Amino acid sequence: MNAFLKKIASWIYGTGVWFHNFLYNSGILKSRTFDIPIICVGNITVGGTGKTPVAEMIIAHMSKRYNVALLSRGYGRRTKGYREVKADDSYRDVGDEPLQIKRKFRSVPVVVCEDRVKGVERIMQEFPEVNLIVMDDGFQHRRIEAKINIVVVDSTRPVEHDRLLPVGTLRDTLSSLSRAHYFVVSKCRKDMSPLDRSLHRKFLLRAAFQKVYFTRCHSLPAKPLFPEAVRESGCSLSYRDEVIAMSGIGNPSVFVDGLEERFKVVEKLNFDDHHIYRIRDLRMLSSLLAAHPSARIVMTEKDAVKLINSAKIPHALKERLFYIPIEMRYVEESDNAFLENLEKDVRGN
Repeated sequence: MNAFLKKIASWIYGTGVWFHNFLYNSGILKSRTFDIPIICVGNITVGGTGKTPVAEMIIAHMSKRYNVALLSRGYGRRTKGYREVKADDSYRDVGDEPLQIKRKFRSVPVVVCEDRVKGVERIMQEFPEVNLIVMDDGFQHRRIEAKINIVVVDSTRPVEHDRLLPVGTLRDTLSSLSRAHYFVVSKCRKDMSPLDRSLHRKFLLRAAFQKVYFTRCHSLPAKPLFPEAVRESGCSLSYRDEVIAMSGIGNPSVFVDGLEERFKVVEKLNFDDHHIYRIRDLRMLSSLLAAHPSARIVMTEKDAVKLINSAKIPHALKERLFYIPIEMRYVEESDNAFLENLEKDVRGN
C-alpha cells in the first residue's frame, strides 16, 4: 500500500474509532458494569508494549488478598467462544499469552473469550469465589466499564509522535488517554533522566486522578526449556557464551539488547508477534545450530510456552533451547507505589 492510500485508510480507520468512542462517551451505547471489580490492562498501540508482565505483576500482588481471575480474548487462537485455560493446553487453542500466565499462576483461573461481557458472566458463574478480575487488552472493549483502566506505554515508541493505523501503530485516538486511571511507561532506559520522565508525564496526564509509573523489564537468569535434556547433555549456558536470539514478539529490541549485555549474540531470528512455530522453523533452528556448534538458542518466555509441549522437537535441539523470564521493576528515583495505590483504588470508589 502506497503512502497516499495509507493516509486514506488511516483517516477512515480514525473516523471509525472516533465514532465508536463517541457512541459510548455520549451515552448512546451503554457500558456494562459488574459488582465484581475489574482491572483492565491495555494499550493504544499495536505491538508489544509489555502488557503481559504488568498483568503478571498485578496478579502476583493481588492474589495475596483477592481471589483473582484473568480474562483475555486469546489473540491468535484457532478456537472460538468461552474456554478455561489449562496449563497443558496448546497455545494454538488458547493463545500464547494466556497460556504463559496460566503456567506461571496455576491456581488462578485464566479464561479466554472474545465476548468479554460473556466472559465476565461465566467467570462469576463458574468461579463464585473470584472477587477480582484482571482483563487483558480490553481498553478498546468499551462494552465493559472497568473499575480501573491501566494503559501501558512503550517508552521506546512515544505515542505523541505516533499516528493511527496503518500509517502508524496507534489503534486508538490520543484523546482516549483521558479514560486511563494509571499509566505504566515500560521498557525505560537505564539512563532515563528526570527530564525524560517529566516530559512523559506532561503529555500523558490529562486529569487530576491519573498517575504515571516508570518501569523497565528486568531479565532473570536463563532457564532451560527442557531441563532433563540439558542435564543429560551438559549443555549449560554461561555469561558471554554464544547465543542465537529468537523472538516472536511485537518489539524485540529490548529483549535483544538485554541478551547482548550478557552473551555473545551470533544470530538474530525475529518472527512476527504471535508467530506460529512450524516444522520448517525447527529445521531452520537446527541449521543455525549446525552453523554455530557452540551456540545456544535463547528465546522469550512467550515463545517458550509455544514450544514446551511440542512433540516434534528433536532431542538434539531440546538440549540447546533456553528462555529468559522477565519481571517488571521500577525505574530508580521514580514512584514505586503502583501496586499499593492500585490496591487502595480496588477497595475504594
